[in-house]
Amino acid sequence: MKNTITTVFLLFAFCLKAQTIQSPSKEITLDFKLTENGRPSYTLTYKTKSVISKSHLGIYLKDNADLATNFKIDSIANFTFNEKWKPVLGEQSSIENHYNQMTIALSQTTTKRRINIVFKVYDEGMAFRYEFPKQPNLNYFIISDEKSEFNLTGNHKAFWIPGDFDSQEYAYNETLLSEVDTEKLDLNNGIGLKRIFGKYGVQSPLMMKTSEGLYVNIFEAAVVNYPVMHLDLDTKTFALTSHLVPNAIGDKAYLQAPSVTPWRTIMVSDDAREIVSSKMILNLNEPSKITDTSWIKPMKYVGVWWEMHVGKSTWDYAGSQNAQNTESKELIASGKHGATTENTKRYIDFAAKHGFDGVLVEGWNVGWEDWFGNWKEDVFDFTTPYPDYNLAEINAYAKSKGVKMIMHHETSGSVANYERHLDRALNLMKEYGYPAAKSGYVGRIIPRGEFHDGQTMVNHFNFVARRFADYKMMVNSHESSRPTGYHRTYPNYIAAEAARGNEFNAWSNGNPPMHETILPFTRLLGGPMDYTPGIFEIKMSHYDKTKKEQVHTTLAKQLALYVTMYSPLQMAADLPENYEKYLDAFQFIKDVAADWQESKYLEAEPGDYLTVARKDKKSENWFLGAVTDENARNTEIKLDFLSPNKKYKAIIYQDSKTAHWEKNPISYEIKTMTVTSKTKLKLALAAGGGTAVSFVPIN
Repeated sequence: MKNTITTVFLLFAFCLKAQTIQSPSKEITLDFKLTENGRPSYTLTYKTKSVISKSHLGIYLKDNADLATNFKIDSIANFTFNEKWKPVLGEQSSIENHYNQMTIALSQTTTKRRINIVFKVYDEGMAFRYEFPKQPNLNYFIISDEKSEFNLTGNHKAFWIPGDFDSQEYAYNETLLSEVDTEKLDLNNGIGLKRIFGKYGVQSPLMMKTSEGLYVNIFEAAVVNYPVMHLDLDTKTFALTSHLVPNAIGDKAYLQAPSVTPWRTIMVSDDAREIVSSKMILNLNEPSKITDTSWIKPMKYVGVWWEMHVGKSTWDYAGSQNAQNTESKELIASGKHGATTENTKRYIDFAAKHGFDGVLVEGWNVGWEDWFGNWKEDVFDFTTPYPDYNLAEINAYAKSKGVKMIMHHETSGSVANYERHLDRALNLMKEYGYPAAKSGYVGRIIPRGEFHDGQTMVNHFNFVARRFADYKMMVNSHESSRPTGYHRTYPNYIAAEAARGNEFNAWSNGNPPMHETILPFTRLLGGPMDYTPGIFEIKMSHYDKTKKEQVHTTLAKQLALYVTMYSPLQMAADLPENYEKYLDAFQFIKDVAADWQESKYLEAEPGDYLTVARKDKKSENWFLGAVTDENARNTEIKLDFLSPNKKYKAIIYQDSKTAHWEKNPISYEIKTMTVTSKTKLKLALAAGGGTAVSFVPIN
């Protein structure tokens, strides 16, 4: 009886004593504590302000056991880590990874099972994860739920999209947390597959701003062998709880010790620029596993793509464009097919003339007549071209012009089919010298019952990146789970879509003007986005007088997106003939870099505006992009990021005085002036507009 009392007393003593760790700057403080019943909890403060009030942590297992209560602390280990590392491609040539770490080793008094909870505290935020050491009482196990809480301290303004197991392609809502309600959303938004899981479910990353002026972001990093984390919101208490995506039979994750969960992250600052420029997500991932990275290169490309979205041509050979033409038993040319040998050569000529690296061609392979909506398994084989697309001739022509071809692999969600064909598809790419592929996952997933964001699909997306690396090829995934920094580990995972892209402007209610001011605070925190900017013919009535759809920006803002929306893979998405009409504006797309030595976030406010300056990794040239929401904006930018005692030629691509995203979007001006690091540059952004600037040193 005496030993029992002693154990209880020691457990109670640990409950009373909080374990504290601070960021290197000491502005962020994390307190960890066990509650009276041995339940892990934490709080987070920034300077003197509470960010996260008492929040519990825990894992639940399928056998009705939990790893959430009855814990005692076995040990506590603290250390400081500080390094600088060089990304293969990135916003800057060197990244600092500096944090203080606390590892709490816990054992469960009832089961003798052990877990570690690891906290890392950076100057811009905090991360934690669960670790399951190798042990006799926990080997193979199934996670039924994870209850990681993030109890917020107020009714913050939030930028949110609904929790959806299959899609992130929503426009953002800007409301108070108390006003979150997915049932009030207009779901006639062009998204082909939706799986919203609850009335108050939201996706991470969740960007917020408090009434006290703090910027708070909740996300995750290094999602490997685990499902994506969404969030359940209590709209009365403002408590958030992790919501894991289930598999086809309702389980969340299958693990074997030793193993770890992804990092759960909380960023906080009183300066929005520190959130949007943070590399914390990237730092929380493992270093590159690719030894020779010389073949991983940035790319700017054009492609047979936008013409299908605007209705000029079709993906399918038969020209039906309905993707469910099951009655077509033979291929009959319609004359509407976009991916022809002749048309592709036209894009190759354009790319060669204007110095682009590559050409993407969608709809080149058989199967597009009947590929969507019927859960069809055997769709594409990724090797057989349509009769009017000569692979050998096209690739020989591209090679003669110094242009690389970019492969397209649409899976139609039939992942089982893609994995069966993957090595044959990669061998075809190798035969013809393709350096990269764009993959797509439109539709319901096969294996049937799985979701895009479940453990099975997370493993698939990561596997494809690894398999491409085996062949020294890059991959750009669309309709995948959103990135969480895995491109640090496999930098050939060059970009992804995983959000509402530019194409929605062609045939749906589109992306509101504030959309591109929010994405850098949310989706882009996890990795580069293939947003496909550069649309010059803004209104779809250009192609069909009856159409009312349009891009919700000015032309000048489309240029600025090449700087504000980071990606080492950038598409000039419009048609060659549209660029030929505006070659003076097109010059910026030709000039702008895609890989950077340095990036400076000069102004930032989620949902309102963003101004970024970046220095080309291979030259002394700088580029600046400024974007705004539906409100016109005047601002003055200090050019103190430029090298001192040096003059620059600044070429400014700006909205005209009468420009407006809806009323007069293709109205721009280009002016040239000489500037130095002491210059203050005045910018006037139209409603839904932007400014793009290139700075070239004067010899």
